[in-house]
Amino acid sequence: MTEHYFSPRPQAPHRPGQVRVVLPDVYLELATDAGVFSPGRLDPGTRLLLEESPAPPASGDLLDLGCGYGPVACVLAKRSPGATVWAVDVNERALELCARNARAAGLENVRCVIPGDASLPARFTAIWSNPPVRIGKDALHALLGHWLARLGPVSGGSAYLVVGRNLGADSLHRWLAEQGWPVTRLAARSGYRLLQVDFQAERAEVTRP
Repeated sequence: MTEHYFSPRPQAPHRPGQVRVVLPDVYLELATDAGVFSPGRLDPGTRLLLEESPAPPASGDLLDLGCGYGPVACVLAKRSPGATVWAVDVNERALELCARNARAAGLENVRCVIPGDASLPARFTAIWSNPPVRIGKDALHALLGHWLARLGPVSGGSAYLVVGRNLGADSLHRWLAEQGWPVTRLAARSGYRLLQVDFQAERAEVTRP
């Protein structure tokens, strides 16, 4: 049976590596391993997300959905030291790497947790994700619907999603719009689409007491 990077406990033998994240404003050296997403390089979709999405809010709760070893979470934490960055993944190996990378970079504002962790806030100021499209269309729609409903009604309450064109970016754009989410394509490069999804009151999850 094929094992995917979204397996909770990867069984792939450890193969430690390192990825350098080189951006105009951030430089990071991040530990990687087998069994996580794109362990050999910063994939072009994530690079597009980091280079072309707007600067993160200076404060609030920011979500990196499907954080992997932590390139997005760590860059967000560097860019917004006054914010709390929630790095969420089902892959325990990825979460361990993300936490280790945040510590090594001195980023005390990163929290690495599984999706059901009780400490997660009810609302997020903004969301970033290179979502796990290979889980299947129905599962992807359910995943995004759940987390997008937790966007907060604040200025800049948006989600930034990067998806490959050949992996259904345009059909996802249409589905989000059909669900009532305001969607804008911000950029396209190397076969990837960067989508901005804005807060929509009618779609927001009822805040838990």
